This record gives sequence, structure tokens and C-alpha cells, in this order.
Amino acid sequence: MRALVQRVTHAQVDIDGETVGSCERGYLILLGVGADDGPEQIERLWGKIFKLRIFEDENGKTNRSLADVDGQVLIVSQFTLYANCKKGNRPSFTGAGAPDQAERLYERFVERARQDVPHVETGRFGAMMQISLANDGPFTIWLDTDQL
Repeated sequence: MRALVQRVTHAQVDIDGETVGSCERGYLILLGVGADDGPEQIERLWGKIFKLRIFEDENGKTNRSLADVDGQVLIVSQFTLYANCKKGNRPSFTGAGAPDQAERLYERFVERARQDVPHVETGRFGAMMQISLANDGPFTIWLDTDQL
């Protein structure tokens, strides 16, 4: 499982001109599910994201977690995080999970996040979405459960 975590002051996802999910101060998480992923990756990845200390404290040091700042979360499915660009110029996505498996794990990841965070919103799995955000910092972190 892969996640691109962006610390944001605001983020939203629109489909056909309609906002379907948004958050204020917190994280925009682009989440990709790999072909070999299962439920065990959810806890490992969410546990790391939730405990990340990337919000500034009163001294300007990144010592505060999402819980410490009452942060919000917007989670958007993103199979393109599994793009393989080693050969040619057209990315291959064979490392991404099959849509039915990926959607199940994506929904379980969202459910897991909602156990810890009161405000969690999402995009729509498989839809063409437009995402807008104000990246705070900017602060962007790449996480892969194969490396955690």
C-alpha cells in the first residue's frame, strides 16, 4: 500500500463540478493499493500516518501529530501511485491491485481512519476527480508499506 500524505490547510475533491469531499487543516492522503496488499497493510500504514509528527508546535518544530492539532483528513484513491515507468514512456500499472480488491481495502482504510479522526471525507473510488489543495509548508511525505 502506498500513500502520498500532504499537510494541508484546505483540500477538496470534485466530481463533475460538485464537491464530494473536503477537509481543513490536516492531511490529504492519496492512497494506492498494490496487487499483493491485504488488511495487514492498512494498520501498518494508518498507524504510521496517524502518528506522524509533522505539525509545528509553539516553537516552530514539527512535533505535533494529527491528533494533537485536531486535524481533518481527505482520502482519495490513487492507483497511479503504482505506475512503473522503467520501460518506454507509457506507465504500466500492473503493480496496482485489481479494482474490486483495491476498493475493498480502500474502504477498510477509510473505516480505520474514522476510528481515530472525527472528520474523514473521501473522493469516489474509480471516478474521474479534480483535487484542489493548499499544501501547508509545503509538506509532502511518501509512504510505502514495503518500506515501513
